[in-house]
Order: sequence, then structure tokens, then C-alpha cells
Amino acid sequence: MIDLDALAGLRAVATHGSVVGAATATGYTPSAVSQQVKRLERQTGVPLLERVGRGVMLTSHGQHLVDAGDQVLADLEQLEASLQQRAGVVAGRLRLAVFSTAMRGLVAPIARSLRDAHPGLALTLREAEPWDVVDLVASGQIELGIVHRWGGVPLAVPDHVAATPLPGDVADLVVHRDDPLARRDRVTPHDLLDVDWIATPEGTICRQWLSRMYDGTGRPPRIAHVSAEFESHLALVRAGLGVALVPRMGRAPLGADLVAVPVRDPEPVRLIDALHRRTMADSPAVQAVLAAFADTRAA
Repeated sequence: MIDLDALAGLRAVATHGSVVGAATATGYTPSAVSQQVKRLERQTGVPLLERVGRGVMLTSHGQHLVDAGDQVLADLEQLEASLQQRAGVVAGRLRLAVFSTAMRGLVAPIARSLRDAHPGLALTLREAEPWDVVDLVASGQIELGIVHRWGGVPLAVPDHVAATPLPGDVADLVVHRDDPLARRDRVTPHDLLDVDWIATPEGTICRQWLSRMYDGTGRPPRIAHVSAEFESHLALVRAGLGVALVPRMGRAPLGADLVAVPVRDPEPVRLIDALHRRTMADSPAVQAVLAAFADTRAA
């Protein structure tokens, strides 16, 4: 009989291209992943990995096993979810990956109440960029992911992954109180042609949105400073180094030195979705976490 845990380990090697990558993703040691693969080779009687330079790749037998095993693992996952739903059990491990502001604004507010309501449920949390969250959910490395996307910035989601919309989020222009813009009741991109921006790194979804926000102005945003964390953006604005576009979700109090000014035409709205594999649709654990998110945001 094929060891299903070992099959999942081989699939992780296929996904990440190395035993070390598979170990990092699954929480096992590289030695444990190697032992899983060797156990599968003994059970099947065929070689599943071969060395290529300093790395490894799947043999044709290994790739066939992973391709065929995906459906087996999906069927078992769906069976487990339906059994737990039938029994009304909210228990087991649920791995959740979210973007940073959602960790503060969505996950932290529900973590204690969720644990108190369902002591048999163990949440494992990690931060990741939205496109990484999509890959983690799609490949079976986590059960639930929270992603965001700005209007006009697409985020591709595979067909076997379901998306549940959560309440959206709005970003404001944050300026120092001494900035003339602080006295405005609203601004548009045309009002921001000559400001110095504190922005997220090139290639991030937030940076893509900032660039698209300037469509029609004839000029790109003038990026003065780059930082990955919105908390750092606020500190730099407080120091008088520029302005920033900061979402409200998970945003720390601005204090006396900073002012949030609404932006219009377009309004910076983040669309937020919860992702899970369709085989997890009946999972009481997934449903409990989604319900907790909806209750918190509604409140």
C-alpha cells in the first residue's frame, strides 16, 4: 500500500524542485523527506528521483505517481472534510497564509475567540504575498489563504481553488500635518503629480496599483523611498520624507503628526478574497474561520 504522507512529500519535491524546498514547505527535515521518498521507492519498486548536478528531479515514474496521486489526495481531502461536517467537528490543523495587514487587521482579532470556541482547532499562521498564497493553496501546502488585489490588477486563481469575497479595504493618502494636502478633504492623482512617494517595492501588487492610479495623468508617480512595510511608510511620512498610500486595515493610529486624506478618481479599494481548494468546501474548520472573518469585518 502506498504511504499517503510519503506521496504528499514526493509531491512537495515536485512542486519545489528540491528536497530542501519540500522540507521547508511541509515542516519536515530534509532527511525525513528523503526517507519518505525512499519508502515510496521500496513500496513501488521503481526509482522516483534522480540526481541532476547538486539537485534532484522526478523520474518519469515519479512524475506519473505525482500526477495520478493528486486525484487520490484530493479525494481523501474531500472525504475527510465531508466526514467532519457530518460529525459537526471543528478540529485538526488548519494552515492559514495571509498578507501582512490582514494578519493584523483580520487574523489577530479573531484568533483568541476562535481558539476559545474551538479548542480542538490548531491554527498555523504565516505571512506571504498574494500570488504566493495562491500557489500555497493550489499546491495543497495550506488549507486557507487570504489575498488582496486592487482594481485593475488581476490575480490568477486556478479552477480547483474557490474564492470567497470578504469585505474590501480602502487606502488613504497619509501626509504630515504640515503638508498643504493635509487641509484637503479629498485629492485625486492629478493633485499628486509633484509629491514624493514612499512606496512598496517594484513588482508588488500595491506598487502596481500606485502606478495604475496615475493612468491618464501623463506622468508616473515619483518614487522617493521604497519600503515593504506600511508601518515604515508611516514612520517615514512622520519624518517628513514624503507621502504614502496606506490601507486602513491593520493600520496603526496615526497620532497627532499624520493626516489621512481620502483619494478619489479612482478610489483605492482593495478587494479581499479567502481561498481554499474546492475539496475543502465542506470542512467545518474552513467554514468556522470564514464565518469568524465575516463577523469581525461586519462588526
